[in-house]
Amino acid sequence: MTTESVPAGGDARRLLSDVRSLAHRVRRDQRATWIALLILGLATLVAIPFDYFFLVAHCRPAGDGAACTFDRRGVLFYWPPALLVSYAAIALCYVRVARERGLGARVSPYAITGAALTILFTAAWVGIRVYLSHHAVPANPLPTWYLLLDRLIAPAGTIGVALLVLARLERNVPLLVFTLGYLAVVLVPIDFGWARQRAPRVPRMVTALREAGLRETDLTAEELHMVPHPFP
Repeated sequence: MTTESVPAGGDARRLLSDVRSLAHRVRRDQRATWIALLILGLATLVAIPFDYFFLVAHCRPAGDGAACTFDRRGVLFYWPPALLVSYAAIALCYVRVARERGLGARVSPYAITGAALTILFTAAWVGIRVYLSHHAVPANPLPTWYLLLDRLIAPAGTIGVALLVLARLERNVPLLVFTLGYLAVVLVPIDFGWARQRAPRVPRMVTALREAGLRETDLTAEELHMVPHPFP
């Protein structure tokens, strides 16, 4: 970026326009959005094997079938240090790029927000694990607001919230649009709603085993496994 002065010719409106144009160029040259997206994308890819190999499933007999719960330990082991390192690396790269362009870097609020959200996510997950170690897992589906909050403070959700801060700092409209779309995908549940299920109200759900000769009576409501799917 050059530092050449442009004469305003004594015109206040032109001077104001030149100042606004210069400020816009500075904000544009301060942007290094690709650095944040690249580092966070790589961190997400590396998280896949952690989530796969550290997934622990616990199954126990329940009626004629089994009831299973799973524990994503890899999320808690990997994401807190990975996010802290990622935000530190993003801040460092932003500063280096800004210095090469002869500008300052306004990345500190973004890095601090990301680190704070990482600490919040870790504390929430640890708190849930401590709670479930002394209480039974809820048998009924959790409310929608709880699932939405859970997705919001999960790593994918906190990444999106921090990106909103970065979009505001850079006044980057394309990044804002991208982040809002990303958060919509992350926060919206990938189903058609628990209350819209047809299977529990279909008569053959309770009569199928009797009609197939596998038992003498119809199933009762207590014998249906509603979680994770309403199957006999």
